[in-house]
Amino acid sequence: MGYVAVRGGGKAIEESLKLLEYERVSASSAWGTDDIEGTFPELVDQVMGEASLYAPRLAALALKQAQGSPDEAVFLLRAFRSTLERPYVSRPVDTGAMRVARRVSAAFKDVPGGQVLGATRDYSHRLLAFDLETEGPEELAGKRAALARHFEEAAGDAPEFPATLPRVLDYLRTEGLVAHVPADDAPPVDATMVPLAFPAPRSVRLQTLARGMTQAVEALGYAAIRGFGPAHPTVGELRQGRVAVAVDHPLEAGGPDDAYYLGSLPVTEVESVFEGEGEDGLALDIGYGCVIGCAETKAIAMSVLDHCLEHGDARYPTEDEEFVLYHVDGVEATGFISHLKLPHYVTFQSKLSSVRGTRGDAAPDDDQAADQAAIAALEAKEATDAATL
Repeated sequence: MGYVAVRGGGKAIEESLKLLEYERVSASSAWGTDDIEGTFPELVDQVMGEASLYAPRLAALALKQAQGSPDEAVFLLRAFRSTLERPYVSRPVDTGAMRVARRVSAAFKDVPGGQVLGATRDYSHRLLAFDLETEGPEELAGKRAALARHFEEAAGDAPEFPATLPRVLDYLRTEGLVAHVPADDAPPVDATMVPLAFPAPRSVRLQTLARGMTQAVEALGYAAIRGFGPAHPTVGELRQGRVAVAVDHPLEAGGPDDAYYLGSLPVTEVESVFEGEGEDGLALDIGYGCVIGCAETKAIAMSVLDHCLEHGDARYPTEDEEFVLYHVDGVEATGFISHLKLPHYVTFQSKLSSVRGTRGDAAPDDDQAADQAAIAALEAKEATDAATL
């Protein structure tokens, strides 16, 4: 029954896709990928992060094709990623050498290098800017020129900004206040190439959280703080900037200066501080988060969940690896839930037969007749209601 319906619906599916494309071209202007990338940079970052592929132009293209749906755009970009060859593995990225654009600490007022607010809406009023509704190219260019002049004039009196900044929590480590963690130089497991298995190594946990659905990671991080996990962090350091990516020569690994520089990658990195137990009493634990692009709330939530999963207390759902890692993946979640819309005729008829059998309403052979009678009764009722109106 289900097979016949799927086979017979081929033409309908084809027309449905044409209708979807018609709605796309009828309801939108001819925006290019540059327009999407420039207007919605954080949305593009979200899609790239969840797809595990740094490709701003392709992420913008996926958003255009998906008509603005982040879930569908991530699905499209992951599908494209799966077709790509992987010829090299980069050297470990040194986030300590990040070219910082923004760096703040909620733990300390005065930090080496100072607090660098950068571009943030943290301190803004959440009020709709209605003037943006009529903002045109000329007005946009005027604002851009005025702001460029402002920052050019302000730069003359500004102190010199170092290219890199020291980590805020390094001095806590030198004082022995941070719980000791043994170094792990084992090659990371590629979470995109092997099935998720438990217990998962930390490299897999961090990858899965970094590519998890942004809202799911934030929701579970919030749940851990609210009481479904013993975690209430202080953000020791949040930094945002670009990190260098380099690869070794394909035939031989060279020295530190022999790598080939490929480019830089925008990332947001967070180290959160938790109270914990050390060898000599109380100590500080560190939770870590690092994501592609500008996704500060997700990075903080990721650091909370990293700390939770390191403890693995079964009393708390946010410390259960299977609960967290299986359910933050957006493609898995939307795919499974969306498939519920597809034909389930055979399985539902089986359930219906079981219910009727236990109630004694009808024998299994009478199921089809009962269905037809129910449909006829419903149609008769609808006709009566229409006549009454």
